[in-house]
Amino acid sequence: MKDQKGKRFILEDNDSFPPQERKEPLPWSAPKPREEDPDAPERIRRIMENPSYRRADQDLDLLKRDELRPTRLELEFLKPELTFEEFGVRGTIVVFGGTRIIEPAAAKLKVDRARKALAEHPRIPELEHRLDVAERILAKSHYYDVARELGRIVGRAANCLEDCRLVIVTGGGPGLMEAANRGAYDVGSKSIGLNVSLPQEQFPNPYITPELCFQFRYFGLRKMHFLLRAKAMVAFPGGYGTLDEIFETLCLIQTRKIKPVPVILVGEEYWRRAFDVAYLAAEGTIDPEDAELFNFAETAEQIWKIITDWYEQSNEGLYA
Repeated sequence: MKDQKGKRFILEDNDSFPPQERKEPLPWSAPKPREEDPDAPERIRRIMENPSYRRADQDLDLLKRDELRPTRLELEFLKPELTFEEFGVRGTIVVFGGTRIIEPAAAKLKVDRARKALAEHPRIPELEHRLDVAERILAKSHYYDVARELGRIVGRAANCLEDCRLVIVTGGGPGLMEAANRGAYDVGSKSIGLNVSLPQEQFPNPYITPELCFQFRYFGLRKMHFLLRAKAMVAFPGGYGTLDEIFETLCLIQTRKIKPVPVILVGEEYWRRAFDVAYLAAEGTIDPEDAELFNFAETAEQIWKIITDWYEQSNEGLYA
């Protein structure tokens, strides 16, 4: 080696050092010593503990500011997007449905408890209503088994592919969404859950693949990720959240903002009462062809047949 004057010198063995380290520390590598200024250490402590000294990418208070909303939106888009690319997720079967529609055994237990409470305190309207609702939920609880079987069917198809080209995605919550994730879990397949932050904490259901469970701040970005890779949308009986996703998907298909995909409403009797599309067409608020943007189904096998038939007739493959 040469020094700055060009003279050669030889490093002794005990002088060797890793190339990424310096032999002599730079002046700013240590704080101003107390012997030079007794107050210096305390002043440095106050500086370094002040929020202004946090690196911007580690400053959560900064990220929470209203002015940083565009940055938060970008991050909320990129985090799942990068993960899906890493796992090779190309297509999803989106499953929505009520969080209150639980598995039959649990629904039966709620009926028994409601019936017992009413027997102990008869003719109380609130308890009568609670029993009536519990019995209605029990009557719909078989859809939990249908959603679970659909998860198994999609999961088996994904396992045959030995990759993540096609996976179940749900809103990550309990009830019928849990059932679809659970079906995929039953057969050892991956599945996705897209949770959202709510004033009352929403726990993810326990059957989502941990690496593919996300928590969103913004409903809008969550909706985008539901549909970006959607190969089909399956809606089981549900409430406002399910209706919101159905209507938004149908609107996007109607206006061709997205490519048409099969939309399947499970439980024809329920949906014909909750959503009277024939009335809308008769009133002229939608075109007759808009009443044909979805199909009804009752079983997991029917759902899967509608999806596979759709892609057999289209130019785009289900597993593309």
